[in-house]
Amino acid sequence: MNHVMLPLAQPAPGSPVPLILFMVGIFAVFYFLMIRPQKQKEKQRRETIAQLKKGDRVVTIGGIHGEVVGLKERTMIIKVDPDSGATLKMNRSAVHRVVGDEDDATDEE
Repeated sequence: MNHVMLPLAQPAPGSPVPLILFMVGIFAVFYFLMIRPQKQKEKQRRETIAQLKKGDRVVTIGGIHGEVVGLKERTMIIKVDPDSGATLKMNRSAVHRVVGDEDDATDEE
């Protein structure tokens, strides 16, 4: 009995094009659902910080509410207690949002 061992035939590799298109599609979904909105939100935040002026009422990322009474290039001074005149010196980047009169009215209720 003479057995001849033939090599097993390997399946031909498929085209890499569908895999590449799938990966590009996944990246596009991540970009439009996660990366792009985050960039837009960060751009809006930078514009808000750049447009700060004396008298603006702000909320910091730490939740401190106050009124801007002094501004420098990278820092600001906010008055946190109008009665005692207590102030804090903070980085401008600590501003979470600028609040308006309508926001203050809902806070007091």
